Amino acid sequence: MVRRDSRTSIVLEKHCSVSELSKQWGFSENTIRRLFRKEPGVIKIVHQETLHKRGYTSMRIPERIAQRVHRRLQGLV
Repeated sequence: MVRRDSRTSIVLEKHCSVSELSKQWGFSENTIRRLFRKEPGVIKIVHQETLHKRGYTSMRIPERIAQRVHRRLQGLV
């Protein structure tokens, strides 16, 4: 049996954008952002506000994190 380092495998797995999960789950993008805002393991890239652009945060959600949240929403966790 090959033991995989969980930190390495999470890097290689599919990551979803907020928009992708919104379409798959049938929720608004704002709902997806709220669900994953404080979830450990979600990649967040913060773009600071400048004189000419508003600030925003880009999120990428690893597949296993999305599955965990989905199970929790179903009451399975």
